[in-house]
Amino acid sequence: MQLRERRPIHPGEILAEDVLVELNMSGRQLASALGISPNRISEILRGRRAITADTALRLSRWLGTSPTVWLNLQQAYDLEMARIQ
Repeated sequence: MQLRERRPIHPGEILAEDVLVELNMSGRQLASALGISPNRISEILRGRRAITADTALRLSRWLGTSPTVWLNLQQAYDLEMARIQ
């Protein structure tokens, strides 16, 4: 029996579905809180843009997490995408 591989989850999806839902917050509100453009956060939330070191630092300060959490999620996503392509 062969297991189907699951699609890698972009860290923007985690941010959208876990963090923003929990905080009852929109992407535009998050962009404002982080001091970044709404377009930038929208692309991240849709999985079309990577979480950079700058974004990871902003998220970590605002959420009280470590920036390495966000960078590790991005790196894991990138590695999985490279593996399946």
